[in-house]
Amino acid sequence: MSRRMLSRIGSGLTVVALATTTAACTKKSDTTAEAGGREPAQVKVALVPGGSHPYFQPWKDAGAKAKTELALGDVTFNETAGWDQTKQNDVLKSLAAQGYNAFGVFGVSPDNINSTFEDLKRQGFPVGSLASCPAGANKADFCLSTDVEVAAYKGAKAAIDAMGGQGNLVHLTGNKVDSNTQRRIAGVEKAVAETGGKVTLIQSVTDIDKDLQSAQKAVADLLAAKGRQIQGIVNTAYNPAVASAEGVRQSKLPIKVIAIDDDPTVLDGLRGGSVAATVLQNPVGQAQVGSYALMKLSGGCTMAEPGVTIDSGSFVVTADNLDGYEADRTATTEALRKKFDGDLLKCS
Repeated sequence: MSRRMLSRIGSGLTVVALATTTAACTKKSDTTAEAGGREPAQVKVALVPGGSHPYFQPWKDAGAKAKTELALGDVTFNETAGWDQTKQNDVLKSLAAQGYNAFGVFGVSPDNINSTFEDLKRQGFPVGSLASCPAGANKADFCLSTDVEVAAYKGAKAAIDAMGGQGNLVHLTGNKVDSNTQRRIAGVEKAVAETGGKVTLIQSVTDIDKDLQSAQKAVADLLAAKGRQIQGIVNTAYNPAVASAEGVRQSKLPIKVIAIDDDPTVLDGLRGGSVAATVLQNPVGQAQVGSYALMKLSGGCTMAEPGVTIDSGSFVVTADNLDGYEADRTATTEALRKKFDGDLLKCS
């Protein structure tokens, strides 16, 4: 994710703190409204992933829907950071100069993104960390993200069930130094440990979510070297899931594949039987509910627990429940919004 896994592709680059914008953009009278905060029409939300990745594409439509339903001044989606923290900081600075005053951000560097969050908040902007939480304490107002360890555990459990409870399992995932990847590895290892030795995790393959071509090569190499030793593959990153779904289908090896997210290749694999299950995340809910929470914070509400982490949900989908998963995600998104209103926000 967890972009995450979401499927994070970022690297541990050193953050260059956001430069202060012009006085016209950052003075307190402009960024913090008098007597209760901004009206919704004055709120301009920027949804900013760390770069281009299929996981974030639903943020576009979800942001547009939030703009209409909440009567916001604007919602923009900007994926031009190129997986470089310095470039992402420059993008955020530019958006602030254009009048955007609330930010939902998937930070490139989980170890350093808090510096960026703190700089935005110094300027008076509410900030949500979306689809991934920083390593350590969260300095954004909130983090709305998949609990990636829980999602990975669910995926590994589904793989073990599909394998008949025994055999050799391989885990395919993203950037090794990312704290979210380490949480995913922990989730898979927990599920394997619960088998009491009946399942062996023979390899966790990291750093293969940069693009689909990298993932396809890694899967092809894995199947060529160890394909006949493997009973199951659990994926906790987007591109490896797509690559393994297609690679196992073409190889005709009897390997149970557990994917992540809902790429068309994965859904086709579920229908055709080459994918046993997939673990879906909730990017739509992250963008919609994230925008809602940012609007409420802009209007004068505060977080009951600053920096709180909220699980945006994950769902195991098989061929049996393939037709109903969108309804489940929609229900989860509605419940998340109610949770913000009922428990997470303090509004006078």
